[in-house]
Amino acid sequence: MAKRPIIFDTDPGIDDAIAISVALQNPDLDIRLFTSVGGNVGIEKTTNNILRLQALYDTNIPVAKGTSEPLLRNVIDAADVHGDSGMDGYDFPEPKTELLLDEPAVLAMRRTLLESDEKITILAVGPYTNVALLLKTFPEVKEHIEEIIVMGGAFTRGNIDVMTEFNIGSDPEAAQIIFNSGLPVSMVGLEIGTQATLYIDDVREVKDNSIGTEAMYNMLQVYRGNTADEQWEMYDPTALAYLCHPEWFETTKCNVVVDLDGKYTYGETVVDLKGMTGRETNVTVPTTIDREAFKTWLLGSLSEGK
Repeated sequence: MAKRPIIFDTDPGIDDAIAISVALQNPDLDIRLFTSVGGNVGIEKTTNNILRLQALYDTNIPVAKGTSEPLLRNVIDAADVHGDSGMDGYDFPEPKTELLLDEPAVLAMRRTLLESDEKITILAVGPYTNVALLLKTFPEVKEHIEEIIVMGGAFTRGNIDVMTEFNIGSDPEAAQIIFNSGLPVSMVGLEIGTQATLYIDDVREVKDNSIGTEAMYNMLQVYRGNTADEQWEMYDPTALAYLCHPEWFETTKCNVVVDLDGKYTYGETVVDLKGMTGRETNVTVPTTIDREAFKTWLLGSLSEGK
């Protein structure tokens, strides 16, 4: 079976790092390009974190530095969750700086898409600023995109405000551009991550199997501080799981808009799961995940890797 070509847009981030670790060792994926975006921590750190992960696994995928700020809103970050470096808890090697391109992310994405003989999937697990700028600046790339899979949003409650999730709340206007792009878009939201939990015993059992499981175990001691029930929600890895194993998910095709005007709900994803508004469907939204299949896949992928 041919490998699936992807562009991986990310802001590592501990859960991003786990998703990247699995993706780098997945034989069914052809990662053409990594692009960084400011999000969990600032752009210099997220870029270096991609390069540090590639040093850990000795891979050689080009990396392009992306945007440091959202389109309109003020910058926010999540260093309180991921640590000052974004990947606190593990002593990573020095970044493979030779992989960093001179091109900014949007230009590198455009070139990668236009040079490809097959359509490419964009997997975006940070704020969507790079992808939105790509679509608005170079609309000709749309015919070269297979689909866009994003981690973000929610159909119940938020995590940085009552109704707003971090990735979309970091740049709500960028998210609206993607949802209105006319391309196939899937939004893997907070509810999937809260279903796809790993308990400390799950991770402790495999921590000595590889450098990937060792790094994951150590980073998870930092992730979200001292989790009272010793379990961690796996947000970004679920978007990768959806890319690789959509059969593990129940989904609904529905209309999603981002609230750009609300005083208390700015950045909320208004997910019309029941078709109440009559608006045209534009996003596929997973609503459940097979947690056991996900857990086995994630831990197995890292255990069998380097």
